[in-house]
Amino acid sequence: MEQPHPMSSYLLMAASALILAVGGTPVARQAALKLGVLDRPAARKLHAKPVPLLGGAAIYAAFILALLFLGDRFYVHEVVGIFVGASLVSLVGMVDDSRGLGSTVKLAGQILAAGILVYSGVQVRLFGNWADVALTVLWVVGITNALNLLDNMDGLSGGIALIAAVYFTLLAALSDQYLVGALAAALAGACAGFLVYNWNPAHIFMGDTGSLFIGFLLAAVGIKLRFPANSASVTWAIPVMVLALPIFDTTLVFISRLRRGKNPLTTAGKDHISHRLARLTGSRREAVLLCYLMAGAVGLAAVFLTQATWLEALAIDLVILAVAVYGIWWLEFRPGAPTSDYRS
Repeated sequence: MEQPHPMSSYLLMAASALILAVGGTPVARQAALKLGVLDRPAARKLHAKPVPLLGGAAIYAAFILALLFLGDRFYVHEVVGIFVGASLVSLVGMVDDSRGLGSTVKLAGQILAAGILVYSGVQVRLFGNWADVALTVLWVVGITNALNLLDNMDGLSGGIALIAAVYFTLLAALSDQYLVGALAAALAGACAGFLVYNWNPAHIFMGDTGSLFIGFLLAAVGIKLRFPANSASVTWAIPVMVLALPIFDTTLVFISRLRRGKNPLTTAGKDHISHRLARLTGSRREAVLLCYLMAGAVGLAAVFLTQATWLEALAIDLVILAVAVYGIWWLEFRPGAPTSDYRS
């Protein structure tokens, strides 16, 4: 049983990770320039000049160092599986950033990392049988890739991750779960520090090193979060709500590519919610801010679910689902919807 922990500890954790990320990101940028680990312009990309990658390495280092120096040693054994799994996907991402890896290899690494989580005892507990393991792997791999796919515009993936991590910190504080709160607070601080350099126009990208790491951590934190004061039939949707924007974007992209006969796993294109909003508003910054606003709104719904009755939760879930379905229709199927540009 986790014991209550002062909110000040979360703030200290976040502030420390932020300072470490602010100081470490320029170092990672110089290393990327020296090693030639750059994201070079291409037809499907928005930047016109090569941009250093490895920003994710700074996020990873800030997160790990903040937890090592400020985390409660009593909980270290509980997060070993999370650390190992997150480090594995981050390493896979770093190799992909520097040398390039096939989608099959990256997927295999993510499944292995999800298996490490399950082996360490971090898994979904809804059905009490093998279905929990399958759902855990699906959730972890899905969210990991959702954050990776969302990393398509300056400040987008890092900002959405920051919002999700802040909500997870708040939810952990409300239910007195120090472990989850510490992980989320450290991640929030690291993402905030990185955003100083990643906001438009970005001086560095997080790359797969960061997006896979962040996605895996958010998925793991969502699994660890518990709400003993309410029923699992109500609270299962809370992590889904917090991460609804990445889930929506991935769903939109898959539907768009499949209906056009494209492989959603290997095809790249400007078909994400951010690209469509940028075409509608004429501004990439406005598109990113709108994504922030939507992520914040569904996060508020997640907070409400912690105290909701079953009937209230069902109503909220159905409303959010209806809005998501309408959003996909409006962005993808309606006459005059913004077109998508694909590159194989």
